Amino acid sequence: MDELKRQIKECIISSLELEDITPEKIVDSEPLFGTGLGLDSIDALELGVALKKKFGVKFNAENAETKAHFASVNALAEYISAEQGKAND
Repeated sequence: MDELKRQIKECIISSLELEDITPEKIVDSEPLFGTGLGLDSIDALELGVALKKKFGVKFNAENAETKAHFASVNALAEYISAEQGKAND
């Protein structure tokens, strides 16, 4: 799971062009939006596309659970891990 979290952090940094941030500076449990990294709704769309390309997972913008998946790196890692597990079944 640590490797997955590192990959998610690298995806966040590269897809959103966060030049001043390293993966080590992103706390796994810290919110990605608002007080955490300070991402906004446009960032969420860009990140969703990047995560879909990298990990093959889909996010439904109309699903209330999607917001919870983007709460933190931990939440994204759990969702991606679960989705990849379903694909392997």
